[in-house]
Amino acid sequence: MSKHRLTAASILLTALAGFMLSLNASDKVVTLPAPAVDESLAGKSGQETLVLAGGCFWGVQAVFQHVKGVISATSGYSGGASNTAEYEIVSTGRTGHAESVRVVYDPSKITYGKLLQVFFSVALDPTELNRQGPDEGTQYRSVIFYGNAEQKGIADAYVAQLNQAKVFPRPIVTQVVALKGFYPAEAYHQNYATLHPDNLYIRYNDLPKVAHLQQQFPDLYEKNIAGH
Repeated sequence: MSKHRLTAASILLTALAGFMLSLNASDKVVTLPAPAVDESLAGKSGQETLVLAGGCFWGVQAVFQHVKGVISATSGYSGGASNTAEYEIVSTGRTGHAESVRVVYDPSKITYGKLLQVFFSVALDPTELNRQGPDEGTQYRSVIFYGNAEQKGIADAYVAQLNQAKVFPRPIVTQVVALKGFYPAEAYHQNYATLHPDNLYIRYNDLPKVAHLQQQFPDLYEKNIAGH
């Protein structure tokens, strides 16, 4: 069942589940080391792109919209074909797509590795396979879609670094795969957490992620969302 179109009963169940998760939210916040392998800050302003998947794209988009140096964050689909990049089809879990977010950032203000540190710290639980919180299915798997060899090298090195440091109780299952395409999601999915802060799903699953961003990365937190 799609969590984006909940019945009254499932809203209540999701809210209760989210509430129980939120009770221990502070215990789940992990302070991660910075990447040992990373690019240097660029000498001049520009635009680079990072595509990530970590469960429902609402929360991942919300996190990166509040990161300084991010120019825009767009919800969408990656991993499947262009003709199946529609929400109702992706929700079947049979398209190969994952709900993803395209992050466009200024490499003179933030590095690729620092964005990955934010991702693993507050945007998801990278030890959950084909799910995040109450959402289950391959469309909710966690993925770093790299765009070039440098991005792949940084991502692979950071996953290995975190696994070796045993900062999580279980091994990281986040995939590192080549980006073949990114397809923006429907308009009603964009800026969803910002536009619907009282939605029960957002309140219990996504707003805590933004709060953890502010707590763990106060120097990176931007109150106004990117692109607005």
